Amino acid sequence: MIRIIDFCSSLLLLILLIPLFLILFIVLSFTGEGEIFYFQERLGKNGKLFNLIKFATMLKNSPNILSKTITVNKDPRILPFGRFLRLSKINELPQLINILRGDMSFVGPRPLTLETFNYYPEIIKKKLKYIKPGLSGLGSIFFFNEESIISIEDNPRKIYKSIIAPYKGELELWFKNKLSVKNYFLVILCTIYVVIFKNNRIIFKVFKDIPKPNISVKKILNY
Repeated sequence: MIRIIDFCSSLLLLILLIPLFLILFIVLSFTGEGEIFYFQERLGKNGKLFNLIKFATMLKNSPNILSKTITVNKDPRILPFGRFLRLSKINELPQLINILRGDMSFVGPRPLTLETFNYYPEIIKKKLKYIKPGLSGLGSIFFFNEESIISIEDNPRKIYKSIIAPYKGELELWFKNKLSVKNYFLVILCTIYVVIFKNNRIIFKVFKDIPKPNISVKKILNY
């Protein structure tokens, strides 16, 4: 059922977004490094690799410089127009093609590079690898401002691995066990709410028995 919803919804949205995509094609062709799309290998369901598609927002060689696969707030690798695309989340829209192809769902754990996926604790990795990744999920919603959080730390990779990844994985596994069409749409609505109002606490009101953040997570979020 969810696959049918994914396919039909992504196809419809791609058709409706053609005018916006055409404008972005023109702007991106004449800004930054002239790249329109950014392709990166990510881990899909059952450990299968696929090319995640985004609008280009960073320097071409970004994965090999500075913080590599982890992006921080005011990252110098981000191009001027790319900053707008990232803040508005418009850069994520080409992933509708990934959803249409079946690489992803609208809802699920964010598809990660192998390096970033390995930041999850082993017990979480073993379970997450069997879940289809998504455009948004509970972990993505809760850490919607992840770039800002880790940018204030001296060692962002360490913070991601020791504090963010474990709780993010816990949220995604909780959702896996509660997966239903109703919860699927609730996550989508929560995503829209957070993009507009920047308030991630909404998930605790919508999903009453969701795992609560520990002291370390609360500390970096100033809860």
